[in-house]
Amino acid sequence: MVKPSAKNMLKMTWNSEVARNAEIWAKKCRFSHSPVNQRKTALSGCGENYFWSTDPKPWPYVIKSFYDEVKDFQFGVGNTRKDAQIGHYTQLVWASSHQLGCAMAPCPPHQTRRYFYVCHYCPMGNIDKKMNTPYQLGRPCADCPGHCDNGLCTNPCKYVDRYSNCAELVKKMGCAAKITRKDCKATCECPSEIK
Repeated sequence: MVKPSAKNMLKMTWNSEVARNAEIWAKKCRFSHSPVNQRKTALSGCGENYFWSTDPKPWPYVIKSFYDEVKDFQFGVGNTRKDAQIGHYTQLVWASSHQLGCAMAPCPPHQTRRYFYVCHYCPMGNIDKKMNTPYQLGRPCADCPGHCDNGLCTNPCKYVDRYSNCAELVKKMGCAAKITRKDCKATCECPSEIK
């Protein structure tokens, strides 16, 4: 669980397609982020965390290394220490990311970074405008009554908005306008689901 608590955080579920994409990148042993156009599903683009090690590590160790960036993060403020990394943590706790796939690949013996771990999270988190607030504050599951499992929402929207200001666009033009009908599907089609 996160502190302060989230009212709209979706429960993560494993997705084999997402895991295959993570595996494809892990096997390249490039120790950098994959191109965004290679992190896609039929639903959306995906965010990415990666980790490398000189010896094999168990997955809980890898995930904890992402989470441990919380020490440099303050909700609503963002980074509390100049130049500290927080993006692995914010992607991990991004409220609307609910599909997960991870993979590890051993790399060639001549490389000092021998093991490459990659996780993809869909839909993509770490949207610049919301980096300091990766979820909404509130009582766990307050935004998803009747759709809650252990403090996490279980009602994701099956659509993704293509614009960050879809709520305002729909308010002005409604859902019948061509642009909102096509590019603001989550706002128009998912009034009670988490998006």
